[in-house]
Amino acid sequence: MPMLGVNIDHVATIRQARRAIEPDPVWAATLAELGGADGITLHLREDRRHIQDRDLRIMKETVQVKLNLEMAAEDAMTKIALEVLPGQVTLVPEKREELTTEGGLDVVKNYDRVARCVEQLLNANIEVSLFIDADEKQIRAADKLQVHAVELHTGRYADAKTPDEQLKELNAIASAGEVALDHGLLLHMGHGLTYRNVVPIAEINGVSELNIGHSIISRAVMVGMERAVREMKQLIAG
Repeated sequence: MPMLGVNIDHVATIRQARRAIEPDPVWAATLAELGGADGITLHLREDRRHIQDRDLRIMKETVQVKLNLEMAAEDAMTKIALEVLPGQVTLVPEKREELTTEGGLDVVKNYDRVARCVEQLLNANIEVSLFIDADEKQIRAADKLQVHAVELHTGRYADAKTPDEQLKELNAIASAGEVALDHGLLLHMGHGLTYRNVVPIAEINGVSELNIGHSIISRAVMVGMERAVREMKQLIAG
């Protein structure tokens, strides 16, 4: 069964809408753990639109499961990661005007910049994952960098409008997953996954981690964080 990483960014989004002190994503992380989360994922963006430095630093001290920091491969963010030392860093693309991450990191195009960041993280004994599209060239570039894992972008699968289109995207992800496994990389999945579409992704051969945020937080607003996480865990367990 894949591990479940719960992304708590959108708890911070609600807080930052009022520049208030609640809801606290630190509390949300604790409740997610109580619900069975295997990891806590948070994205410290350069514009600090939701998660703040304070959140990351407190969660480093309080989270008992794996802490997965999503960040851009930029010098300022790398410095923070080296100070905090999360269990894992997932490098993602980042554009200030986007609502959420729109696609995978282009490792091929940005190889030198990503390599500088990855080298520093690996030297600090931080596990590194790259959030990439289901593309063999990107997987080969990730393997060359000697990262631990790739997280395949599942957004196109999640946004598919018809069953045939969804199946096509699912097969593309599964094929890319086999390539990643053949290169000795851990296989993670994430983006746009919900209670309705997660099962086929969870059943792909070799998937070791799913990172899910918006759908869990949306349900948590209605039923509470512990129950929302527990229900997702039950789904991916089959």
